[in-house]
Amino acid sequence: MNPDRMLEGLDPEQLEAARALRGPVCILAGAGTGKTRAITHRIAHAVASGVATEQQILAVTFTTRAAGEMRGRLRALGAPRVQARTFHAAALRQLSFFWPDAIGGPKPTLINSKIQVVAHAARSCGLQLDGTGMRDLASEIEWAKVTQVRPTDYEKAVVKAGRTAPMAAHDVSRAYEEYEELRRDRNLLDFESMLELTAAMLTEYPKIGARVRDQYRYFVVDEFQDVNPLQKLLLDAWLGERDDLCVVGDPNQTIYSFAGATPNYLTRFSAAYPHATVVRLVRDYRSSPQVVRVANGALKHARGAAAEHKLELVAQRPDGPDPTYTEYDDEPAEATSVARKIAVLIESGTPAREIAVLFRTNSQSAAYEQALADAGVPFTVRGGTRFFEQPVIKQAVHTLRGARQGADDEPLISTVRHILTPLGLTDTAPEGRQARERWESLAALAQLAEDVAAEKPRRDGDRASGGVDADGRRPTRVGGGASEEPERAGKQRVGMAEFVAELDARVATEHAPEFEGVTLASLHSAKGLEWDAVFLVGLTEGMLPIVYAESSEQVEEERRLFYVGVTRAREYLALSWALARSPGGRKSRKPSRFLDGLRPASPSLASSRAERRKQPKVVQCRICGNTLIEAAERKLSRCLDCPADYDEELLERLKAWRRETAQEQKVPPYVIFTDATLQAVAEQVPSGVSQLSRISGVGAVKLERYGSAVLALCAGEEPTAAVSAAGQTDGEDEGE
Repeated sequence: MNPDRMLEGLDPEQLEAARALRGPVCILAGAGTGKTRAITHRIAHAVASGVATEQQILAVTFTTRAAGEMRGRLRALGAPRVQARTFHAAALRQLSFFWPDAIGGPKPTLINSKIQVVAHAARSCGLQLDGTGMRDLASEIEWAKVTQVRPTDYEKAVVKAGRTAPMAAHDVSRAYEEYEELRRDRNLLDFESMLELTAAMLTEYPKIGARVRDQYRYFVVDEFQDVNPLQKLLLDAWLGERDDLCVVGDPNQTIYSFAGATPNYLTRFSAAYPHATVVRLVRDYRSSPQVVRVANGALKHARGAAAEHKLELVAQRPDGPDPTYTEYDDEPAEATSVARKIAVLIESGTPAREIAVLFRTNSQSAAYEQALADAGVPFTVRGGTRFFEQPVIKQAVHTLRGARQGADDEPLISTVRHILTPLGLTDTAPEGRQARERWESLAALAQLAEDVAAEKPRRDGDRASGGVDADGRRPTRVGGGASEEPERAGKQRVGMAEFVAELDARVATEHAPEFEGVTLASLHSAKGLEWDAVFLVGLTEGMLPIVYAESSEQVEEERRLFYVGVTRAREYLALSWALARSPGGRKSRKPSRFLDGLRPASPSLASSRAERRKQPKVVQCRICGNTLIEAAERKLSRCLDCPADYDEELLERLKAWRRETAQEQKVPPYVIFTDATLQAVAEQVPSGVSQLSRISGVGAVKLERYGSAVLALCAGEEPTAAVSAAGQTDGEDEGE
C-alpha cells in the first residue's frame, strides 16, 4: 500500500491532519468540512506508513451508522480490518469476552430501554407517574449515571449543576436507588452500567487491562464534543498512560449537554496535552456561500467556552439562492405555505427525499404532516426506533434471508414484493400514522430491491447524510427505481443473493434505505444529516430558545441547536415563524433572538402581500360559531364534538375512489385527500366547483386533478377520470 496514495485529494488542512500520525492530535472540524474524510485517510495513512497495524486501531464514534460509514470508507482505502465501533459496541464486545475471567457467573441481560424497570421502581417508591413522567425519570437517571452521580449524591449534584429535576429531587433520588437495586437483583445491565463495568474491569484487573491495551494502541474518537464523563472514564481506561489519541469534533455542535455531554474535553484538549497537534478544518464543502454566511452569523453573538473555539466556515461551493425569512400570522398559515413551497420545489426537480422540515420539538410535526398531506406531498417522520430495529423490518429481513436460496431464477423486484406483501406491503399506503409508517418501511425495502436490480443502489454518501468530496463534487443521486425489471443487454439479472448481501451490509452499518418523501425531523434528530433544501420553522422566542432555557449556558446550547439546523442545508434555506398559534389569535409572539442580525431589519419585508393573501383566514364552526384551531376541525368547518350528519354511503364511495386513484398513481392515499377532507365532503355534499373549493384541503391543484370525480360521486354518478374540474359549472358558478 502506497502511503502517498492515502493523501491524494485532501485539502491543506485535511492533509495536515492526515500527516499528524503520532501523539495527541485534536481536529476541530466545522460542519461540512470533511472530517470523516480526514480521519479515515489519516488512519489509512498510518497503516500504509507502518505506524500502526489495522488490528491495533480502534476508531470510536457515537452511532452505528457513523461507525458503518467509517468502516466502508476504510475498506475503500485498503484498511478493512480496522475496528470502527460505538462506545457501547466496543465495551460490550470486551465485557462479554472477559466476563468469565473478571466476574464469572451468568452473564446479565442487556436492556435497550429502562422504562419498565424505572416504572417498577417508581411504584415501589409510591410515585404515581404517567408515561411522560416515566420517560423524564428514566432520562434523569441516565443523566445521573453518565455524569457519575450516585443516588445518595443526586440531590446535591442537581443543585450544583443548576439542573431542574423533572420532579422533587428527593423522589428522583429514591427512585434511582430503587432502580439500581432492582437491576442488580434481576441481573440486568443497562448501557451506562455496561460502560462503567468495562472501565472498572480494565482498571481493577491489570492482566485484562494489559491485554486490551496491547491489542489497541492507536485511538481515534469522532464527535468528541459529545463525550460524557462516563465515556471519558472508559476512554482513559483504554489509553492507560499512552497518548496516541486523535479526537475530532466541533464545540459549536454540542447539543446534548442536557444528557450529560460536555465540550470541555474537546476545548481543553490542549491543556490536557500541551504537546498536542491542533488542526482546524474550516473549508465547507456542504453548503452554498449564502447558507454559510447564515451559519457564521448564527454564532456571531455566541458566548461561553464553545464560542472561544468557534470556527469561521469558508464556503467552497458555487453560489446558491439567498435564504428566505418569512413571518406568518399564525401556525396554520406557516405550515400551509411551507407545504406549498415544498410542492413547488418538487415540481421544479428537487427530489422529495432531499427536502426537510426541521423544528424544535416533536409536537410541531403534526401541523406539517397535515399540510403536506393536503398539498399531496409524501413525507416521512424521522425519529423513534431505528429502521432495522423495527419488529416488522426484523421479520422482513429474516424472511428475505430465508428466501435467498433457490430464488435467483425469479425476477428480484416481484419476488421481494411477493415476500413483503403478507407483512403489510400493499399497493397503496393504509390509513393511520402508525400503519402508514409501517408501510413506508416495507416500501423502502421494496425500493431498495428496485435500486439493486437497476445496479444503482444508494450507498454511503449517496443519501441525505452524504456530502460532497473535498473538491466540491457531489455523488450522483438516484431517484426511484423502475416498477419493472430493467433490461441490461449482456448482463446477468440480479438475484436474491445479491439483494440479501446488500441488505446484510446495510444491517451491519445501520444504513437504512430511504422512503421517497420529505423528511420531518426535530433539530436534535437531524444532526449528522443534510439535505438540498431545509425549512427551519417555528423560530420564535419560547420555542427556540425553548421556554425552559433559562441560564446563559442553556440559551447558548439552543443557539448551537439553531446552528446545527442551518448547516443541514446545502442550497435552499428557508427560515420562518408565526406570530400567533391559531388564526385570529393574539399576535404576541416574537421572532427568535437568534435571527437578530440575519433577517431583514423590517419585519414587513419578511412576507410579501401576495404571501399574506394566501394565508388561511379565520374559520368558524358552522354549527356553534366558535373559532376553529385544529387542522381537522378547520377541514370539517365544525368543532369535533359538535353533532354533524354525513352520508356514510357517499364517504365509502369517496374512499373507494381514492384507493383506486392512489393505486393507479402509485402514491399513498393521503396524497389524494385526507380522511378529514373526505368526511368534510360527505358532510357538505358540494354541488359545484365553488362549493367544493371552499372545503379545506381542496386547493387549486387538487380541484383541477380530482374535482370532477368528487363532484360526480357527490351527484351519485360514476366519475370520469379524463375530465377535470376545469370545465365544470353549475348554477352557482354561472354568474362568476
